[in-house]
Formats: sequence, structure tokens, C-alpha cells
Amino acid sequence: MAESGLSLGHKIVNTLEEKKGENIILIDITEHCSFTDYFVICSAISERTMKALANDIQKEVKTAYSLNAWGVEGKPDDGWMLIDFGEVVVHLFSAEQRDYYRLEELWQEGTVLLHIR
Repeated sequence: MAESGLSLGHKIVNTLEEKKGENIILIDITEHCSFTDYFVICSAISERTMKALANDIQKEVKTAYSLNAWGVEGKPDDGWMLIDFGEVVVHLFSAEQRDYYRLEELWQEGTVLLHIR
């Protein structure tokens, strides 16, 4: 199960990188969390970019894995979005909201598998 989550996490990271997401991190939290295995955290430079990233991620995951998001929370104009794929939860942030929430620090006991600046 974790192997498929890792594959999904890498697919999401690759999509974010191709679509100009910034400061992308893939964190393994399998040993520290009961509701998911991996977090992907990414910054978007604008509301428009965040909306495009969220749409592209969902489209790519649907195509590659026949998997729909379990849920989507937040809106680009709020400065954050969360897309839940079960084994992988994606957090998209504006720079300001990312600095405010500091998820990387909150989940620092997890293992950073990938960091693309």
C-alpha cells in the first residue's frame, strides 16, 4: 500500500514541477500519522497558478491512477488548498500562508524524501 502512495506522491511532485509549482517537498509520515502516508507541500506564486496546479494534479492523478480526490478544501483566494488522495495529501499555499502554517516544522519528525526549490 505504501509503495503505491509513494508512486502517487512522485507523480504529484512531477506534475507540480512541470506546472511551475515552487519549493516542492515530499514528506514520508507513515510512522507518525494515522490518516495518510505522505504529504506534498508546494507554493504557488498566484491564485491563478494555485487553481491551475490543483486542477492539473487532479487531472493527472485521474488519468494515471483512475483516482479521484477524496476531498478538496480551501480556495486559491484564501491562499491555501488541500487535496486529499487518501495515501497522499497535497497542500498548496501562497508564500504568506506557507510561512504562517509552517507544516514542514509541524511534521518535522517525518522524513523529507524530496525537496525541489
